[in-house]
Amino acid sequence: MTDPTKQSTTQSNGSGSVLMQRTLAKPVSISGKGLLSGKEVDLVISPAQAGEGITFERTDLEPPVQIHAVVANATDRARRTTITNGEVTIDTIEHLMSALCGMGIDNAMIRLDGPEVPCGDGSAMLFVDPLTEAGTVEQDQPRRVFQIVEPICLQDGEAMISAFPSYQAGLHVVYDLDYGDATSRIARQTQAWNSASGTYAKDVAPARTYSLEEEAQALQAQGMCTHLTPTDMLVIGESGPIDNSYRFDNEPVRHKILDIVGDLYLCGAHIQGRIVASRSGHALNRQLCQVIVEQNKAAQRHTLATSGSAMDVREIQRIMPHRYPMLLVDKVVEIIGDEKAIGIKNVTINEPFFQGHYPGTPIMPGVLVVEAMAQLGGLLMSRKLEHTGKIAVLLSLDKVKLRHPVTPGDQLILEAESIRAGVRTAALQCKAFVGSRLAAEAQIRFMMVDAEQD
Repeated sequence: MTDPTKQSTTQSNGSGSVLMQRTLAKPVSISGKGLLSGKEVDLVISPAQAGEGITFERTDLEPPVQIHAVVANATDRARRTTITNGEVTIDTIEHLMSALCGMGIDNAMIRLDGPEVPCGDGSAMLFVDPLTEAGTVEQDQPRRVFQIVEPICLQDGEAMISAFPSYQAGLHVVYDLDYGDATSRIARQTQAWNSASGTYAKDVAPARTYSLEEEAQALQAQGMCTHLTPTDMLVIGESGPIDNSYRFDNEPVRHKILDIVGDLYLCGAHIQGRIVASRSGHALNRQLCQVIVEQNKAAQRHTLATSGSAMDVREIQRIMPHRYPMLLVDKVVEIIGDEKAIGIKNVTINEPFFQGHYPGTPIMPGVLVVEAMAQLGGLLMSRKLEHTGKIAVLLSLDKVKLRHPVTPGDQLILEAESIRAGVRTAALQCKAFVGSRLAAEAQIRFMMVDAEQD
């Protein structure tokens, strides 16, 4: 599958210069206990090549298991951010991810010998201090940036998080922490922060995770955080922090910003836009992350659809046996070897199937949307050298879902990605979009047969 971190734009520093990717100048070693598990963990953050993004590796397993830190690999876990590869998980990555993002590190390999990232004092300083000491080096590729191109608003009860376009450099976060009548122990707090300010280490990283006294007791009753005392973490009682003190007057809201920075770095890129949140936690942050990734993929598809042609209809007809009215790919706008292709089908009222499907309410038959995806998949498979002289014939369909109607005037953007391909059969994941909406998807298998000669 395509790495979502590749779907990006570049970022300027405000003076016209393009910002380049960065990685650590040297490895750093960090040890400590997991926040929830209390297990001792040794962790090493090492430099990585440009374009590789952030990758974790469990070295306590044989063989070691790698998990790319992108939202597609995130899973639902209460009170933390967790990534997974099959049954292998790594817990509580948000503070480390926040530190990497806040310190401008684009590529890193993180090796750890346990299932949870060490927590230190519940802030990001456990990571910021050694990362600062190690320093960074510039790499030879532009920084990956996802721009918020249209407003997004997500809500879950009283929790809300929104994203808005911004033409200023950096990620702007405004968090309104207001528990209302739920508790008087944490007064309403509002904080704004801009990643372009360069103040992450001073204004965000020191803010510790926190919990109310009864929440901490409930976690320990469940066997979590049993190694911690109020001295080790910020536990808020009736009179404020128990056996501790605030580092900022509004430390809780600053930690919320810390979490947002870390969770949104699961986009696999830095974000240019304005984030406004209230009562948002990890789950809602990840949902926003997913929408941002899909929004940027849609923007890239649109750019490709209007930027030219890798294969026009004449070239398509030289490969495909289909002809009017069954040729359902107008052009191919991108083709990456035999791995991925993006094509276009322009849907007009002149299509013959609209005469009967349906008069007065024309809708493109779902079976033809699937056929269009299959044709693009056949074109992709025909690019394989071992398939020269053969054509791809539809063998089977699986996991077919029709999600959005296609009507006259729509432009279908078709995607086909190879799952596996052999000499005789191939399997592809295919999707069709109308704008940013997923219209259909399916797993399609092909059989390679000899083309009939004239």
